[in-house]
Parts: sequence; C-alpha cells; structure tokens
Amino acid sequence: MEKLNLRQTLAMTILKIVYVTVGIYLLLLALLFLFQRSLIYMPTPAYQHSYKQISVASGKHTIEVIILNKGRERGLIYFGGNAEAVVANAREFAEQFEDLSVYLVNYRSYGGSTGEPSEQGLFADALNVFDHVAQDHTQVAVMGRSLGSGVAMHLGAQRDVSHIILVTPYDSIEAIAKSQFPIFPISMLLKDKFDSMSLASRVSAPVLLIAGGNDTLIPLQHSQRLASALGPESAQLIIIEQAGHNDISLFPEFY
Repeated sequence: MEKLNLRQTLAMTILKIVYVTVGIYLLLLALLFLFQRSLIYMPTPAYQHSYKQISVASGKHTIEVIILNKGRERGLIYFGGNAEAVVANAREFAEQFEDLSVYLVNYRSYGGSTGEPSEQGLFADALNVFDHVAQDHTQVAVMGRSLGSGVAMHLGAQRDVSHIILVTPYDSIEAIAKSQFPIFPISMLLKDKFDSMSLASRVSAPVLLIAGGNDTLIPLQHSQRLASALGPESAQLIIIEQAGHNDISLFPEFY
C-alpha cells in the first residue's frame, strides 16, 4: 500500500510539473505574440535640429523626412535601424555624401512621423517617399541599415533605384527570430517577416552589402545568405571582420 501511495504521489508531482511547464510555455507564447512588434520597433522621439525637413503624405499618415545637401543631381534615401534616430547621421552623411541629396526617413511613430509601424506600413511609406523625391533627381539610390535593409530591398524590388546599399542586412526577420526563439512556432506567430530573400530575384540594381564579422544581433550567415540569393553578378558583400552590429559605421573602411 505504501509503494502504491508513493507511486501515486510521484505521478501527481510529475503531472503538476507538466501542467506548470505547459502553462509557462503558453504564457510566454501569448506574450511573444502580443508584444512582438515592441521587440521589432523601438520608436525614437522628434529631436530638435536645424536641417531642412519635409512631410510626405502616405495614405492617412505623414512621414517626416530630413533633407541634406538639397539640390544635387542624384539622391540617396536612407532607412535606419529599429531603434535609430536617423537625424544622428545627418552631419556625417552630409559630409561623406556631399555630391548627393540625402533623405533620412523617419518611420511611422519615429521622429515625429504619424501612425504605428508595421511591415506593410513601412513598405508603403518607402514607395511614397521615393515617388515624392525621385522627380527631383536623375538617379536615386537607397540605403538601409539593419531593419531598414528589408525596407530598402522592398523599395529596390518595386522601383527603378540606381543602387542599393545594405548595412548589417538579414535574409529575413523570420529567420532571425527562429534562431533567437527556437522553441516557439515563429512562422505562425510572426506578423512582420521582412523576407528579403524572396525579393532577391526581383532586384535589378547593383547591391552592396556591408556586414560585421562580430555581429551577434544579425549573425554574418544571415547576410551571406542574402548575398548568395542576390548572386555574385549583381551583389558584392564586404565583411568588416572586427565590427559588431552597432559599431560598424565607426570603422574607417565603412564609408
């Protein structure tokens, strides 16, 4: 009788552990689903600055765009990282790209732009910004960093851009999320997948990819996969071996 009671107690304990484990897993699953966009987008406020700025209509929203070196023949549109205040690049970009008019795009809810960020929203805004500024230039190139690399890829697949520059790019955010959260069904949960790989065959402009050998946020293999999908005839991958994700632009060879 004592052995039977011991077995019953052990079975009940194991069952309770299973219930608690499943409950915790389901709770984490729900939290990940509900707050996933707060992990992808980290809006920055509208900082005071002295640079020229325009407001571009995008549906019912307004996208704030900072302009550097206005009036140049060629243009460059820049899409930043998920927590980047693009105005922080203004001084350096104005100097480094002095022969280009540079457009620093504030995503929805970033830098005074209205709306809430989403993949489809950012894609739509990118097209509207391009259409707005392209009429003033003979050529327009596009540059995207980290999150912005996916936006730049979408724009490059939809419009006739002259060049594409991708800094610390990914194959897809879905692939990044799967590596970070391997125990969760990411494909079913993720709303914004930013699948740059699927766009590779639709990009005709030459592409420069710049990646860091020590990037732990977007490991190098994700950039390499995208470069392979684009193909060696149209894409060049430059690896700055000692660079990480956030410090890559501090290395002399970056510009």
